[in-house]
Amino acid sequence: MGREYENHILYHYTDFQALDGILRSAQLRVNNILNMNDAAEMRYFMSGLCDAVAGRLESEGDEGRAEAVRELFREELKQEFTYSAYAACFSLYRDDAAQWERYGNKGRGVCIAFQGKHLQRMARGPLSLQTVYYQDDMAAHNLTRVFYRLVKKKEELLPDSPDIKRAMDYAWSCSAAFKHPSFLSEREVRLVVSPLVKETLDIQPCYHITAERIKKYYPLNLKDMCGEIGAGLEDLVAEIIIGPESTQSGSILQDYLRDNGLGGLAGRVSLSNCPLRRSPK
Repeated sequence: MGREYENHILYHYTDFQALDGILRSAQLRVNNILNMNDAAEMRYFMSGLCDAVAGRLESEGDEGRAEAVRELFREELKQEFTYSAYAACFSLYRDDAAQWERYGNKGRGVCIAFQGKHLQRMARGPLSLQTVYYQDDMAAHNLTRVFYRLVKKKEELLPDSPDIKRAMDYAWSCSAAFKHPSFLSEREVRLVVSPLVKETLDIQPCYHITAERIKKYYPLNLKDMCGEIGAGLEDLVAEIIIGPESTQSGSILQDYLRDNGLGGLAGRVSLSNCPLRRSPK
């Protein structure tokens, strides 16, 4: 296993309801990527890959194979939900304005800082900790070359062909840690349940019902996961930052931590210094 995050703190921007679930209930949710604000990114990745492969074939005058590639991906994209991954999202940036606005309830929420070295050790089996990459033109992506070579050596593109299926499965896995380059400033890391192995996750899915929609997620038991690596929840959490627009009392949050058996975290509560423009009262 790699040690890429050994010396990093990973910041999870969220709201206080989620903080209660993570700390008091020791539960970290991995949410279906299709429910996230960047839900189209998996489709964007697959469509970009298709265009890059077909475009290369068209540049060679191989219109027949190019259209076969487009048809292959059109059919594959109909299975988008089957391949949707589940993830919890973190940033390498501490107290960052964009993160507060997008994910920290517009600055009224909270940021939980996790020890990367512990998350890295906990990410095993169906879980993986992945750095999100940002790419617009897929022409130089390794998968473009993989599909191009497969297409060139085949008379007919059959979706159930073993090598095509392997390449397509790998493409869906890659899409779970992909975002449009306009999100590059986020420096995101994801704890991912791959779409190919989520069936091996020994956790029952749950559903969060709001006034607007139903969201599917898997609750990860942080107490058990910490126990497996010989750590506690207080070892996992490095810091708790109250958002720049939050009205939360730091003292009450500290009492909350002590009364829930997490007194070791009470001294790690801080207030954001991020100069977000204050909302009109």
